[in-house]
Amino acid sequence: MSLVKEFREFVGSGSAVDLAVGVLAAGALGKILQSFVDEMIIPLTGLLGKVSWADAYVVLKGDVPAGKALVEARKIDGAVILGYGQFMTVAVNTLILVFAVFMVVKAINAMKKKQAEEAAAAPPPAPPAQEVLLTEIRDLLKTK
Repeated sequence: MSLVKEFREFVGSGSAVDLAVGVLAAGALGKILQSFVDEMIIPLTGLLGKVSWADAYVVLKGDVPAGKALVEARKIDGAVILGYGQFMTVAVNTLILVFAVFMVVKAINAMKKKQAEEAAAAPPPAPPAQEVLLTEIRDLLKTK
Protein backbone atom coordinates (compact mmCIF):
# COMPACT_ATOMS: atom_id res chain seq x y z
CA MET A 1 0.00 0.00 0.00
CA SER A 2 1.48 3.32 -0.97
CA LEU A 3 2.16 6.02 1.56
CA VAL A 4 -0.20 8.44 -0.18
CA LYS A 5 -3.04 5.90 -0.09
CA GLU A 6 -2.43 5.19 3.61
CA PHE A 7 -2.46 8.93 4.32
CA ARG A 8 -5.75 9.37 2.44
CA GLU A 9 -7.32 6.54 4.44
CA PHE A 10 -6.03 8.03 7.69
CA VAL A 11 -7.42 11.48 6.89
CA GLY A 12 -10.69 10.01 5.66
CA SER A 13 -11.17 7.79 8.70
CA GLY A 14 -11.94 10.70 10.99
CA SER A 15 -8.97 10.07 13.28
CA ALA A 16 -7.07 13.00 11.79
CA VAL A 17 -10.08 15.27 12.13
CA ASP A 18 -10.55 14.20 15.76
CA LEU A 19 -6.88 14.82 16.41
CA ALA A 20 -6.98 18.27 14.78
CA VAL A 21 -10.06 19.27 16.75
CA GLY A 22 -8.40 18.06 19.96
CA VAL A 23 -5.24 20.04 19.28
CA LEU A 24 -7.18 23.21 18.48
CA ALA A 25 -9.38 22.81 21.54
CA ALA A 26 -6.35 22.19 23.76
CA GLY A 27 -4.65 25.29 22.38
CA ALA A 28 -7.71 27.42 23.06
CA LEU A 29 -8.18 25.88 26.50
CA GLY A 30 -4.52 26.54 27.27
CA LYS A 31 -4.93 30.24 26.45
CA ILE A 32 -8.08 30.47 28.55
CA LEU A 33 -6.39 28.77 31.49
CA GLN A 34 -3.28 30.95 31.11
CA SER A 35 -5.47 34.03 31.29
CA PHE A 36 -7.38 32.59 34.26
CA VAL A 37 -4.15 31.98 36.19
CA ASP A 38 -2.58 35.33 35.23
CA GLU A 39 -5.67 37.43 35.85
CA MET A 40 -7.47 35.57 38.65
CA ILE A 41 -5.23 33.18 40.59
CA ILE A 42 -1.93 35.09 40.67
CA PRO A 43 -3.52 38.37 41.89
CA LEU A 44 -5.29 36.43 44.65
CA THR A 45 -1.96 35.01 45.75
CA GLY A 46 -0.79 38.60 45.96
CA LEU A 47 -2.85 38.76 49.12
CA LEU A 48 -0.24 36.46 50.64
CA GLY A 49 2.43 39.14 50.22
CA LYS A 50 3.76 39.00 46.66
CA VAL A 51 2.03 41.20 44.11
CA SER A 52 3.40 39.27 41.14
CA TRP A 53 5.14 35.95 40.96
CA ALA A 54 6.76 36.76 37.63
CA ASP A 55 9.50 38.81 39.29
CA ALA A 56 9.91 36.56 42.32
CA TYR A 57 13.51 35.44 42.75
CA VAL A 58 16.20 34.61 45.28
CA VAL A 59 19.77 35.89 44.96
CA LEU A 60 22.14 32.96 45.44
CA LYS A 61 25.34 34.89 44.77
CA GLY A 62 26.18 38.49 44.06
CA ASP A 63 25.11 41.93 45.14
CA VAL A 64 21.61 42.75 43.87
CA PRO A 65 19.78 45.80 45.25
CA ALA A 66 16.47 44.98 46.93
CA GLY A 67 13.35 45.51 44.82
CA LYS A 68 15.19 45.15 41.50
CA ALA A 69 13.13 43.53 38.72
CA LEU A 70 14.23 40.04 37.72
CA VAL A 71 15.22 41.10 34.22
CA GLU A 72 17.42 43.86 35.60
CA ALA A 73 18.82 41.68 38.37
CA ARG A 74 19.98 39.10 35.83
CA LYS A 75 22.01 41.77 34.02
CA ILE A 76 24.23 42.36 37.06
CA ASP A 77 27.67 40.79 36.58
CA GLY A 78 28.46 37.93 38.93
CA ALA A 79 24.91 37.59 40.20
CA VAL A 80 23.44 34.10 40.40
CA ILE A 81 19.68 34.32 40.64
CA LEU A 82 17.06 31.64 41.16
CA GLY A 83 13.93 32.98 39.46
CA TYR A 84 11.21 30.80 40.94
CA GLY A 85 8.26 33.06 40.12
CA GLN A 86 7.81 32.06 36.50
CA PHE A 87 8.16 28.41 37.48
CA MET A 88 5.38 28.82 40.05
CA THR A 89 3.13 30.41 37.43
CA VAL A 90 3.74 27.56 34.98
CA ALA A 91 3.21 24.98 37.74
CA VAL A 92 -0.13 26.52 38.71
CA ASN A 93 -1.15 26.68 35.02
CA THR A 94 -0.28 23.03 34.56
CA LEU A 95 -2.20 21.91 37.64
CA ILE A 96 -5.29 23.82 36.54
CA LEU A 97 -5.01 22.41 33.00
CA VAL A 98 -4.60 18.84 34.29
CA PHE A 99 -7.59 19.28 36.60
CA ALA A 100 -9.70 20.67 33.73
CA VAL A 101 -8.75 17.75 31.47
CA PHE A 102 -9.53 15.33 34.33
CA MET A 103 -12.99 16.85 34.74
CA VAL A 104 -13.67 16.62 30.98
CA VAL A 105 -12.54 12.97 30.87
CA LYS A 106 -14.62 12.22 33.96
CA ALA A 107 -17.71 13.76 32.32
CA ILE A 108 -17.13 11.82 29.10
CA ASN A 109 -16.71 8.54 31.03
CA ALA A 110 -19.92 9.23 32.97
CA MET A 111 -21.82 9.79 29.70
CA LYS A 112 -20.38 6.59 28.22
CA LYS A 113 -21.29 4.62 31.34
CA LYS A 114 -24.84 5.99 31.25
CA GLN A 115 -25.19 5.07 27.57
CA ALA A 116 -23.87 1.57 28.26
CA GLU A 117 -26.32 1.11 31.14
CA GLU A 118 -29.21 2.29 28.98
CA ALA A 119 -28.19 -0.09 26.19
CA ALA A 120 -27.93 -2.99 28.65
CA ALA A 121 -31.31 -2.17 30.19
CA ALA A 122 -33.11 -2.06 26.84
CA PRO A 123 -34.90 -5.33 26.09
CA PRO A 124 -33.63 -7.21 23.07
CA PRO A 125 -35.71 -6.74 19.94
CA ALA A 126 -38.40 -9.34 19.29
CA PRO A 127 -37.40 -11.97 16.75
CA PRO A 128 -39.09 -11.85 13.35
CA ALA A 129 -42.36 -13.80 12.93
CA GLN A 130 -40.71 -16.39 10.65
CA GLU A 131 -38.12 -17.20 13.29
CA VAL A 132 -40.81 -17.62 15.97
CA LEU A 133 -42.78 -19.95 13.67
CA LEU A 134 -39.70 -22.01 12.83
CA THR A 135 -38.84 -22.30 16.54
CA GLU A 136 -42.35 -23.58 17.28
CA ILE A 137 -42.11 -26.13 14.45
CA ARG A 138 -38.72 -27.29 15.72
CA ASP A 139 -40.03 -27.69 19.25
CA LEU A 140 -43.07 -29.68 17.98
CA LEU A 141 -40.86 -32.01 15.98
CA LYS A 142 -38.61 -32.62 19.01
CA THR A 143 -41.55 -33.74 21.14
CA LYS A 144 -42.71 -36.38 18.64
